[in-house]
Amino acid sequence: MDILRIATAGSVDDGKSTLIGRLLYETNSITGDKIEALESASKRKGLNFLDLSLLTDGLIAEREQGITIDVAHIYFSTPKRKYIIADTPGHFEYTRNMVTGASNTSVSIILIDARNGVVEQTKRHFYISSMLRIKNIIVAVNKMDLVNYSQDRFEEIKSDFSKLAEQVSFEGQNIEFIPISSLYGENLVKKSAETPWYEGSSLLETLENLDNQVNPISHLPARFPVQMVVRPKTDDFHDYRGYAGKIASGSFAIGDLIEALPSGQVSKITSIEKFGTNLEIAHARESVVITLENDIDISRGNMIVKVGQQPESRKEVEAKVCWLDNQALKVGKTYLLQHGINRVKAKVTSINSMIDIKNMSLDTEPSHEGGLKLNEIGWITIKTASPIYADKYVDNPTNGAFILIDEISNSTVGVGFVE
Repeated sequence: MDILRIATAGSVDDGKSTLIGRLLYETNSITGDKIEALESASKRKGLNFLDLSLLTDGLIAEREQGITIDVAHIYFSTPKRKYIIADTPGHFEYTRNMVTGASNTSVSIILIDARNGVVEQTKRHFYISSMLRIKNIIVAVNKMDLVNYSQDRFEEIKSDFSKLAEQVSFEGQNIEFIPISSLYGENLVKKSAETPWYEGSSLLETLENLDNQVNPISHLPARFPVQMVVRPKTDDFHDYRGYAGKIASGSFAIGDLIEALPSGQVSKITSIEKFGTNLEIAHARESVVITLENDIDISRGNMIVKVGQQPESRKEVEAKVCWLDNQALKVGKTYLLQHGINRVKAKVTSINSMIDIKNMSLDTEPSHEGGLKLNEIGWITIKTASPIYADKYVDNPTNGAFILIDEISNSTVGVGFVE
C-alpha cells in the first residue's frame, strides 16, 4: 500500500486534534487500553463525552490549555492505504511548527470553524501550503453542528475561501470543500444524514481516492549532494574511493558523464552501490555510493550532476523566506546558509518586500528597521561567501530550498525558497 502524508492546519480551537482522534476512533485504529485511558482522562477533566483530542495532544501544557503546541505524527491505515498525519499547531506563535510539519506532505487539511469563517490564520496556513507546493487542499468546514448544518453558511465560507484561492493558489492545485462535525463524526468516515444537500464524499472517502502522485522528482535534473567520501584503505579496498549520499532529484546510471561542483571536473560513473547491491541505475530519494572512472576533487558538501544539467552557480540569492525566530531578520546580519549538505556563510543584503497575510497584499517598501519578524514571510536578497548550486524552488523543490542558521545559538531561524 502507498502512504499518504497529510498535514492538518487551521486556527486555534478549530478542532484539528478532535478530527484526527475521531478518524482514528471510526477506523478502529485505537486499542482498548487507550480507549479506557481516554475515558479516565475525559472524566478527570469533568467531561461527559470521550475527548478524542487527547490522542494527539500529548504534552501536559497541551492538555491543560486545550491547544496544540508541538507537531504530533499519527499513523493509521485502512484496507486501501496507509496514512501519516502531522497534527500541526493553530496558534500564531507556533506557525513555524506548521511549516516544518507540512514540509513533506502531499495533502493539507485546512479546518475552518463554521461560526468564524475564513480568519487570518486560515489565510496564513493556506498561503504556506501553497508556498510549499502542496497539491491537494481539503477545506474542512468544521463544527457544522453549531450552525445547524446550514448549507447557506457552508456556501458562504466556500465562496470566501475561493476568493482567497484566486490570489494564492498555483496552477494544478486541487481544492475540495467538505462540511463536517469532528465532535459527532459527521461526514468523516461516511456521508452524514445531517447534510443531505452535500453531494460530495466524506473526508475519509476523499482521502482514499486522492491521487497520491508526488512531484515526479525522478524526472527532474539529476542532483547528488555528497555526504561522505568513502575510503576504507584496507587490503581488499586499498584504492577504493566512493561518494556516498542521497540522490536529491533525477537519476544516475552507470556510464553517465558527470560534473563535480564546484571544481567543474568531469568523469564517468563506473558503479552504483546500495547496501552491498550493485545497481545499473539509481533514482531520487535512494541512498547510494557512486564510484567514478578517475579520481577527481570531490569532498563533503560538493554536488555531482550530469553533464549538460548543471544548476546555476549563485553567490547572490533572491529568495522567499519564512522567519522562524523570535529575533527578527535584519539587513546586514550574517547567518549560516545550509543548502542540502553544503553550509556557507551568508549576509542579508536587503529585504525587498513582505506579504501582508491579513489583507493578502504585497508591501514592496517594507521598513528595514524592524526587519522580518517571527512567522512573517518576505522576499530577501542574500550574498554567500562561496557559491551554492541551487535550482528555483518551483522548478526543483528538493534543490531549491535552504535554511538559515544563527551562528551563535546554532538555531534554525529561517526557511528559504530560491526564487
